[in-house]
Amino acid sequence: MAISAGERPEPDVASRVDRAKEPVTVIAGPYGHPFHPILVTLPIGAWIASLVFDIASHAKSGGSPPLVDGAYWLIGIGIAGALVAAVFGLLDLLAIPSGTRARTMGLVHLVLNLSVVALFVANFVWRIDDHDQLRQTRGGQLALSVVAIVLLAASGWIGGMLTYRFGVRVAREEVQAEGYR
Repeated sequence: MAISAGERPEPDVASRVDRAKEPVTVIAGPYGHPFHPILVTLPIGAWIASLVFDIASHAKSGGSPPLVDGAYWLIGIGIAGALVAAVFGLLDLLAIPSGTRARTMGLVHLVLNLSVVALFVANFVWRIDDHDQLRQTRGGQLALSVVAIVLLAASGWIGGMLTYRFGVRVAREEVQAEGYR
């Protein structure tokens, strides 16, 4: 069902939309300002930086042990940040009514994110024994990071859809209009 600008959705749909905009609990962030989107910047940034460090360890002639070691620690920071962000993402997911496309996409977003975290945990564990001794990141570790980042990008695309298209945890249009008066 398409709703054009200025139209109000039918009452049942309107109540579902309104429910998805409210936090399940104040811990998830106040109305119209959820904590999940800001918290995801830490793991995303750390994991992308780890991939840059991995690539740089191959690009530098003779490799670079500090880059390999740095990538390892950035992966660990990303995992810790992702676990915190996941708690708040789950709270936002609980606000989305069951049986809706938004809920289905939220579940896909969740599964992709869990897969990304699992890949980075595997990558982190793989590096434990010798991350501070290698001159270059192993090719398999680099490939694993690339796959995880591609999945992360897909998940981020869906997260953007949840926010900007479906308006999950975004203020109602009437409230948003205050900024344009």
